Amino acid sequence: MTVSPESIESVQQLTTVWRTMVLDRDADADVRDLPGITVRWADSRFGFWNCITLTEAEAGTELVRHRLDQAADIMRTKKHPGLVWLFEDLLDDEARYALETTAEQAGLQYAFPGTGMAGDLLPIPEPAHPDLTFARVRTDEQLRAYADLQSRAYELPLEEGRDGLVGSALWKHEMYAYLAMRGDEPVACAATIEAQGRLFVAFVATDPQWQRKGYGEAVTRKALYEGAQATGLTRATLHATAAGAPVYPRIGFKPNSRIHFYSLKG
Repeated sequence: MTVSPESIESVQQLTTVWRTMVLDRDADADVRDLPGITVRWADSRFGFWNCITLTEAEAGTELVRHRLDQAADIMRTKKHPGLVWLFEDLLDDEARYALETTAEQAGLQYAFPGTGMAGDLLPIPEPAHPDLTFARVRTDEQLRAYADLQSRAYELPLEEGRDGLVGSALWKHEMYAYLAMRGDEPVACAATIEAQGRLFVAFVATDPQWQRKGYGEAVTRKALYEGAQATGLTRATLHATAAGAPVYPRIGFKPNSRIHFYSLKG
């Protein structure tokens, strides 16, 4: 088997972007690049900033078992929980078949699915939605609203999302982070950031009470449009949750590797 360039790209985008994000949250964060494993761990209450991924292509069952054991051992040394991101396309067929058992033996439990996506889709037309205006995140108040949308969408305590984002200079000045406003109320959000010649889409969320109205897609298009205008980049990447996966192909993204998210067993 040969791993597709798009799947390799998807892993590299994660390790590149998360290094920036995690160090923004904590300058002393654990950002080690170990043989076959990349650690991006801020030890934040916002669990998405606590990440480990496997990086070797065409990995077999025994290698995957060894790497997951290592990942679980690292996670056990940390104060706050986090996730292993496992890109399925990096595994050989036997390792994929055995993955559920291998992860369980390492002391990991399946958390939720994801999908890597990418496309040469930029530039796109300037977006509009009849219900919405868009505001770029520039103030602490706007960033707190962005964090609260993340917490509501992922059913987290508000304090966890705020611990992940509030106070960040990166999000206010270097990222193209946008709120979708319905009047004075923030109802959805999305951000993009430049990474290795691509525009990476990060942390799209819609308030649960305002879902299925096209708000998430509209604000994602806004973040892509403004990021492309500013950078001139033509290729975009993202990692989609199950909720977002049906939306992004409408913008022009194509799926590549499935992603399995694992947490430590309680």
